[in-house]
Amino acid sequence: MSKKARKRKRRHEPEDYLTDPASMEVRALPEEEGSLGRRIAWIRRKRGLSLEDLASRTGIDVDQLKRIEQDDYTPPLGELIRLGKALQMKMGYFIAPAEPRPYTIVRSHERQTVARFASGSKARHGYTYESLAPEKGDRLMEPFIVTMHPGDVQEISTHDGQEFIYVLEGRLEARVGEKVEILDPGDAIYYNSTEPHLVKCHGDQVTRILAVLFTESR
Repeated sequence: MSKKARKRKRRHEPEDYLTDPASMEVRALPEEEGSLGRRIAWIRRKRGLSLEDLASRTGIDVDQLKRIEQDDYTPPLGELIRLGKALQMKMGYFIAPAEPRPYTIVRSHERQTVARFASGSKARHGYTYESLAPEKGDRLMEPFIVTMHPGDVQEISTHDGQEFIYVLEGRLEARVGEKVEILDPGDAIYYNSTEPHLVKCHGDQVTRILAVLFTESR
């Protein structure tokens, strides 16, 4: 491998996939590739990975990955983290890519929303993410407003870092290790993401949370 190739390789291997900025090459995403699924597909191709390669790296099966890339399914945070790590991108880029700035202000009416839609009908269903710091460079936290709809099937997730969740509306069921906690509006939970965990609606009402993900830079 040439010296130039080694330098390029190092540039595309961030130390921390949640917090390091994306490379300039990948940030130059075509405007028409702006949806979450298309962003993931474009970066996968840019990395020279097949769907089978990505499935092997993430543990997400190929059919599910196809649904994600076709915008039939927006994955929960745990799956987005795994996709970010596999694609060498910080997770927040998938939701709201932008050139990094030293600070960012997101007005309530300016928040960008990413939702999952039921295939065909386009009825709103599943998860909605609103990024609260899309343009902050070198950030150590990923803050989101997440709206969850009842009836979603989620898998237990584990990954590096920590998570803080504050319930805004509805009721939340949080499973951390062997424990199951029910949280009401105003309640909060903070846990190590290395513990097997899952959060979902409790009951038949929509639940909105403030979620802050943190991973120390190495």
